[in-house]
Amino acid sequence: MLRFLLHYGIHILVPIGIALAFYPSQRIRAALILLAGFLLDVDHLWADPVFDPDRCSIGFHVLHSYIAIALYTALLFSKKLRIIGLACLVHMAADAVDCLFILNAA
Repeated sequence: MLRFLLHYGIHILVPIGIALAFYPSQRIRAALILLAGFLLDVDHLWADPVFDPDRCSIGFHVLHSYIAIALYTALLFSKKLRIIGLACLVHMAADAVDCLFILNAA
């Protein structure tokens, strides 16, 4: 239960918190962009099985690869793309926390 709450808490509450704290004048737009980081999970559709609760997404799926994470980090250096990079990295952080639970269960 803690794993579920942390994973989806980071996916949902952290983007909303970032939008409120750092983009107060555009909080709705910022929150929607940050929440759109969920779209990175489209790469799960290419996996077999599509959902495996014991699989760490980081390093397994294309949009969760280390190269992709480096690209998301590079987006932080562009003022126009920063929020998209942040959305992607928040998503990676949520999935990384999930991976820690998987490693500790083994």
